[in-house]
Amino acid sequence: MGFGSLGKNGNLRPKVAAQYLLESMHIAGTKKVFVILRRGKWDIPAYFGNGSLVNMPIGYLMVDLPYGVPYTLDSALSFIEDKQVVFGFPDIIFEPKDAFAQLVKRQLASRADLVLGLFPATNSKKTDMVDLDDSGKVRAIQIKPTQTELKYTWIVAVWNDSFTRFMHYFVTQDQEKRLDAGMDQHISSINEIFVGDVIQSALSSDLKIDNVIFSKGSYIDIGTPEDMLRAAKVHMPL
Repeated sequence: MGFGSLGKNGNLRPKVAAQYLLESMHIAGTKKVFVILRRGKWDIPAYFGNGSLVNMPIGYLMVDLPYGVPYTLDSALSFIEDKQVVFGFPDIIFEPKDAFAQLVKRQLASRADLVLGLFPATNSKKTDMVDLDDSGKVRAIQIKPTQTELKYTWIVAVWNDSFTRFMHYFVTQDQEKRLDAGMDQHISSINEIFVGDVIQSALSSDLKIDNVIFSKGSYIDIGTPEDMLRAAKVHMPL
């Protein structure tokens, strides 16, 4: 998705979508990055290396359980359990670039357990839609609804250790249910859970959830060929 400079000589190299995410994290003051991989994704550490490309040290973690993003995130528990976490999806490019910085500022001010970055949704069937009350607070999450009148989806998030622990509890409970039901640990298509499921459960458990609305913000999910082509048109050249 475009090009970026390589080294002090200013040579250009192709710029992958995840680099935009990491650059936005760097703007927010992120100190270190963990990239969670499945086996065979060795092109990612080959590209980013130790993190010097994005001016942040990068560690790589492996995930085995295939039940959804919360399981993936929980695999990093021992590295992030007492830290403020900034989270985004590597295949989503978004504007403004300082979105994480704004979320970090809001989280520090409000002391919320979780702060969501909300963007006008482009396709509700592919994302979590966020239901806001009259005061603009998050009331509920609708996961990939076929029809909805809701306007915003969440694209990025910042949370503290209390939400990290809550996600771990949620994943642990879910895994126990799967084991009790005798589900095959290697079948990925059975009842995948989403971060939106964890957020909805957190709302029901009275965790404090805040948000920043980027009403003029935009995002592109490059998960489909059409969106990848659109992203290339928007972000090339840099």
